[in-house]
Amino acid sequence: MTTRAASPMTSTQRWTLIAAVLGSAMAFLDGTVVNVALPALQRDFRASVADVSWVVNGYALMLAALILTGGALGDLYGRKRVFGAGVVVFAAASLFCGLAGTLPLLVGARLLQGLGGALLIPGSLAMLGAVFPPESRGRAVGLWSSATSVVTVLGPVAGGLLVDTLSWRPVFLINLPLAAAVLWFLRQVPESSAYQAGGVSGGVSERPRLDVPGLLLITAGLGALSAGLLDAGNGSGFRSTSLLLTLAGAALLAAFIWWEGRAAAPMLPLRLFRSPAFSGTNLLTFLLYGALGAALFFLPLDLISVQGYTAAQAGASLLPLSLLLAGLSGVFGGLADRFGPRLFLTLGPALAGVGFWLLGRMGVGGSYVGALLPAVLTLSLGMALTVAPLTSTVLGSVGEGQSGTASGVNNAVSRAAGLLAVALFTLLMLGRFGTSLQSGLARTDLPAAAQSQMMAQRSKLAQVPPPAGLGAAQTGQARQAVRRAFADGFSLVCSLSGLMALLAGVVGFFSLSGWKKAPVRAAD
Repeated sequence: MTTRAASPMTSTQRWTLIAAVLGSAMAFLDGTVVNVALPALQRDFRASVADVSWVVNGYALMLAALILTGGALGDLYGRKRVFGAGVVVFAAASLFCGLAGTLPLLVGARLLQGLGGALLIPGSLAMLGAVFPPESRGRAVGLWSSATSVVTVLGPVAGGLLVDTLSWRPVFLINLPLAAAVLWFLRQVPESSAYQAGGVSGGVSERPRLDVPGLLLITAGLGALSAGLLDAGNGSGFRSTSLLLTLAGAALLAAFIWWEGRAAAPMLPLRLFRSPAFSGTNLLTFLLYGALGAALFFLPLDLISVQGYTAAQAGASLLPLSLLLAGLSGVFGGLADRFGPRLFLTLGPALAGVGFWLLGRMGVGGSYVGALLPAVLTLSLGMALTVAPLTSTVLGSVGEGQSGTASGVNNAVSRAAGLLAVALFTLLMLGRFGTSLQSGLARTDLPAAAQSQMMAQRSKLAQVPPPAGLGAAQTGQARQAVRRAFADGFSLVCSLSGLMALLAGVVGFFSLSGWKKAPVRAAD
């Protein structure tokens, strides 16, 4: 049997691949690079961590709520058209982010950026699928994955350098030339949709309607629940406002599930969850990516404000995570195809859980090689064991005719998990930090008035300033008490993240017993 050599790319395929890579890279970068800028944002806006967390959560909220709708819009009205609209919206929002003079304006711009990301992310792979035939599609997706991984690897380091040498604003403004390049390459990309003129693909007789009620319910539900948790952390617990928001968010999400079970064209087809493997892998995704989102939100704050790293050093410290994911995911994905995913989706999350636990043991002043690197390597290996087998299992659990929807659901689950975990863990972090700070200050020589002044600003976490008028020794004591209190709170976050990852491994073990790939069938 002879193997046919891969045919060279056509110019159309090459332009499409470049546009898809650059567009996706913008959205992926802004999901990670902003974390290293959070201490600078907190300092410049004199804001609490709960307030600044909306710079991350606003973006994640719109992605989680709208990414399924973005894919559907591309299928309906043209993938190139919707992808291009997403690039324009993303670029305009990036400009607003870079020029924002207040934190509310920045959060509003990040919400708009999330909308742009939700339009362009699903379209990148869909455009590749339209111009590459099945026999070369895998190679194209592999090139897309490798290129976006390289950009993701270098992004936090570049973002950290920009923050250190200039400010946090260029982290957003750098998207403008990238967007211009994407739009220039996009001119050479042909239009495609699931409903071409003169007929439709897949035997569908008419365009389905968008699930507008579902879209509104999930957006409002996730937003209200996150706002309620963050408001509780920013204040003094669950007061009337935070409690009302939290309960309203939970009720709206319950209404979303109810509606999706009755809608004619649901954005979240509940029938997919009849598959134990699909339900299990999405629960695993929720637990593991929630843990990852929470830990990686607080890690740069710890590295920069407690350990004394620069923003560039904080970004570079996570290079092993990106490099191991890029280098080993394909290897473990191939092994999972050969031996089955159960072992990988059990050991991978469990090993990641150990990595989270090690992160929480850094304390104050631990060295990179002795404290941080072992934790990052362990976490990286665990995630590399998990990512590719998880993706292939999600797709294989529902059959080929529903794989696109399954992938979109899993993507939305991972982003919703990070959104809710950051909100919940911010509440827990603020509680532990306040308790630990009060205890630490009581062991210092600071006057009672100075201690009270610092406790009143505890929502700033590691950036609580020592009061003016203290001597050098007392100022040092105050700063050390703040660092130790944050390290104590970060230890709690990492311990709970580790527990969530271990539970994800348990879910993988039990939900994939006797797992078999679903048969190929047409979409329902």
